[in-house]
Amino acid sequence: MPIRIPNDLPAFAALEAEGVMVMREADAVRQDIRPLQIGLLNLMPNKIRTETQIARLLGASPLQVELTLIKMTDHVPKNVPQEHMISFYEPWSDLRERKFDGLVVTGAPVERLPFEEVSYWSELCEIFDWTQTHVHSSLMICWAAQAALHHFHGVPKHELPKKAFGVYRHRNLAPASGYLRGFSDDFSIPVSRWTETRVADVPSSAGVQVLMDSPEMGPCLMEDRAKSALYMFNHIEYDSDSLGEEYQRDLGRGMNPELPHSYFTDDDPTHPPLNRWRSHAHLLFANWINEIYQTTPFDLSEIGTVRDRRQAG
Repeated sequence: MPIRIPNDLPAFAALEAEGVMVMREADAVRQDIRPLQIGLLNLMPNKIRTETQIARLLGASPLQVELTLIKMTDHVPKNVPQEHMISFYEPWSDLRERKFDGLVVTGAPVERLPFEEVSYWSELCEIFDWTQTHVHSSLMICWAAQAALHHFHGVPKHELPKKAFGVYRHRNLAPASGYLRGFSDDFSIPVSRWTETRVADVPSSAGVQVLMDSPEMGPCLMEDRAKSALYMFNHIEYDSDSLGEEYQRDLGRGMNPELPHSYFTDDDPTHPPLNRWRSHAHLLFANWINEIYQTTPFDLSEIGTVRDRRQAG
């Protein structure tokens, strides 16, 4: 099944050109199917690119997915035309009565700030709490994963002596997990962050399980069953050239960045990178969507209450 997104969203044409199945809104209403309702709270500066990355992965599922783009209510992003935000995004305050099968919350370029100093921190905490009653399953990425762990369990983040930047080998620590169904024992994932989360800081009482890690970069994916959330600390959703664009951006700012680790062919920035994570990105999102489909109630109004009863049993 295709992903349902607005016909004139820039991602529509980009995904259609790639061969991803996308569905026009007029066609979707003819199908007697309840599509999975997935929200995307997009905190990344390049919103159009991130929309396309996430929609590409959601659109690879055999299930029909309807994507809703969400923004913080009062925060005005600086790097995207306001016409785009007005046309395609809905403020969370207008959606807080709706229920969703799934919610993706992206990273944000604020990770070196204390959590409480982020301008929209108060509303984001409300959204995290809202996921417990209005969202069946959440997938938090990079800074959002750190923020959710801090909000729910008081876990701090630690600033690194230099940016963790490149493509690193990771290990499958939970091959029996439904989220890692079909995963290799060893695989590569892009990393781009100035801070880290340490397993030792996660309270044992939280019941959070590490599903993936890297010997060099630490934990990568955690499952928080009690909160029905996945925490992905790295950028498995990145395009092939995302790290290269970050490298060139930092060069242009005079930051003298190191080459991203194990990214450019022969460590030569004039050579194109090889994407060694694409298949696992599709697999993780497909597994997440499948887990949602297997457990979410048909009646959206039961989301939250059904999960509570299942946990109580």
